[in-house]
Amino acid sequence: MTSTARIFSSLSLLNRKARDWLLGWWRLIYLGAMILVLAMSPSSYGRAHRRVLAAHIYRNTAPNLLGFTLMCALITVVITRIVIVTAISYGLSQYALQVVIRVLVLELIPLTAAMFVALRCAIASGVELSQMRRDGRLEALQQRGVDPVRHEVLPRVTAGIFSTITLAALSCVVALVMAYLAVYGFTLSGVSTYTRLFGQVFNPEVTLIFLLKTLFFSLAVSLIPMASALYDSTAPRLRASAELRMLVRMFAVILLIEVLSLVGNYY
Repeated sequence: MTSTARIFSSLSLLNRKARDWLLGWWRLIYLGAMILVLAMSPSSYGRAHRRVLAAHIYRNTAPNLLGFTLMCALITVVITRIVIVTAISYGLSQYALQVVIRVLVLELIPLTAAMFVALRCAIASGVELSQMRRDGRLEALQQRGVDPVRHEVLPRVTAGIFSTITLAALSCVVALVMAYLAVYGFTLSGVSTYTRLFGQVFNPEVTLIFLLKTLFFSLAVSLIPMASALYDSTAPRLRASAELRMLVRMFAVILLIEVLSLVGNYY
């Protein structure tokens, strides 16, 4: 093969990879827009759809609440103790609680909740949907006049979003309570000081960034596995590559959201 032919072959391969990369992101955006439209449609919440939606929300959320909350409580106690001891040793004890609130509530808990839901629920739902697609069950639904996106995809995406937001919100409350108990113990004497510190951290701008970050985390971990299940190749030899691309895409989006939130909070 001549050098010119090798160059053209490399350019062709690069063009194909770039096209596949852009197509993957376009399909993700298209699915997100379609889910948004369906979520705003009253017909998506008929009796049959409500039953399926409730089942997915319960399956994604209820079994994980206790375990994830206990894990966050334990991590909060450990991190709070480490930060306080370190701050006291450097004479910075007045900043210890602010650091705990910023590190745990603003950064770690939303990210941990999103990763937990992704690994425990969303990826498994994507695998289940991919199996339905391979078995022809989605096509069979469409032939019967049932929209497979409305009936199978929307409940899974909604359940992932609900689970991520619920776990993050509950764990933030638990983390704040455990941090208070770790510092002040079972007394109300520090409530006013603690409330003032919390208000100094959660100003309106930081609160808005926190809410948007949690929402976009939930969208990322819920939509990306579904898009991969619906659109990526079902050939056995390409399935592993498709799943790897899905994971890379998910982690890239989560990293981008986290970086943007850090820029918004600290710059």
